Amino acid sequence: MPTLSAFINLSLDGCFSDRNGDMSAVHALHNDSEFQAFTEANAKGGGRLAFGRKTYDMMAGYWPTAMAKQQNPVVAEEMDARRKIVFSRRMKDAEWANTTVLGGDLASEVKQLKALPGPDMVVLGSGSIVAQLSEAKMLDGLELVVNPVVFGDGRKLMQGVSKNLTWKFTRSRAFCKWRGVLGLRSSLIFPRPLCCFRSPC
Repeated sequence: MPTLSAFINLSLDGCFSDRNGDMSAVHALHNDSEFQAFTEANAKGGGRLAFGRKTYDMMAGYWPTAMAKQQNPVVAEEMDARRKIVFSRRMKDAEWANTTVLGGDLASEVKQLKALPGPDMVVLGSGSIVAQLSEAKMLDGLELVVNPVVFGDGRKLMQGVSKNLTWKFTRSRAFCKWRGVLGLRSSLIFPRPLCCFRSPC
């Protein structure tokens, strides 16, 4: 049975974007050879990618472009090749290669995906989707990259979750060559080692 994890960047005050949905302050911190190597290793990790509509639109607006292929050729190639899922009740079709749109109830769609054979899945960004899947206890793991920025009244991770959820911390990695970006791994039920965090700082 495939697993489902989530990977999301956060500010110090727990936001996955600022009030306008912008993450450029975080992305600017990742212009570093160590973090680039980390990103490329993640991209080569295999499995299926999943998004909410807003994150999908952002990704689809960059990774298939000539600019992405020039700036990040390894990641761009992998992002195009990987199977992708978009959870959206408004989208009908997706132009990005290898993308399937699922428009039903989120928890039901994920339950069906996890019941069928196939590669593991990871939700990229998509803070509202992560919150919904967490409350439904459909996530097997959560990977956070905590960045040294503060958004103030940005969009908070787990906003709208109405029940207590206990996560088990399993691993961390500090990107210690500069500015204190920190990667964290935790799990609701089944702790698993993270290949992308395996190299000590």
